[in-house]
Amino acid sequence: MIVVTGATGNIGRPLTRALAEAGEQVTAVSRHAVEVPDGVRHVAADLAEPLSLAPALDGAKALFLLLSGDLHAPQARPADIIGLAAASGVRRVVLLSSQGVATRPLGPSRVAMRALEDALRESGLDWAVLRPGGFASNALAWAESVRTHGTVAAPFGDTGVPVIDPVDIAEVAAACLLDDRHTGGIFELTGPEVITPRQQAVAIATALHSPVRFHELTRDEAKATMTRFVPAELADDTLDIIAAPNPAELRISPDVERVLGRAPRPFNDWVDRNIAAFR
Repeated sequence: MIVVTGATGNIGRPLTRALAEAGEQVTAVSRHAVEVPDGVRHVAADLAEPLSLAPALDGAKALFLLLSGDLHAPQARPADIIGLAAASGVRRVVLLSSQGVATRPLGPSRVAMRALEDALRESGLDWAVLRPGGFASNALAWAESVRTHGTVAAPFGDTGVPVIDPVDIAEVAAACLLDDRHTGGIFELTGPEVITPRQQAVAIATALHSPVRFHELTRDEAKATMTRFVPAELADDTLDIIAAPNPAELRISPDVERVLGRAPRPFNDWVDRNIAAFR
């Protein structure tokens, strides 16, 4: 059995589906009850409280670990999840980390994630680490303003990074969970091209066949919006990257193609599949 945390999110949903379609027994973990594919077991757990994950790990052979805000919860001890997994008989953990662990190692959120990577490497388990850059699905934050006002509002409109489709992350995660050849790998995951927020707005407008105006936010305005959903230190670390990406953050990584045998999907492909959210 394979346990997928963050199973309701943009990575967890397609990963759960891909594993189930591959014939694996899957346990989907989220905080609240949700619909899951036929044959998939659901367990409610809060990763900020690692022991709540114990029922999901019973009988599991592998774990996909996605922490998001749980890493930064008060008194969080995410390394305890790795210890619990090992004690439960899990043999392999695939960790969703961040590109910033390598490119901005001193950022507060990156220091915490690097400590978790180190705990995994020292655990004695088989492991793989995924370090994606920016997500194409972050554009969903603009969906309501596009629907209601025909507007995309974002900071640093003409500064781009190679955003990655979450489905590509999910497919790489599935490969790492199922194929021993990827054990011990650290995979930097990016899209195939650098794209700016203004260009993303154009891509959305093209798919809608309707004008979309771009409104540039200040950094402070963007941070105020972001901290409604993520901790302030994570917002600052993210804004530092998108304000002035360094050469490593602009690099197009070959790792998606190395694992999947195909190039990563472009942003336009993500828009076409998700355009209903913007109508």
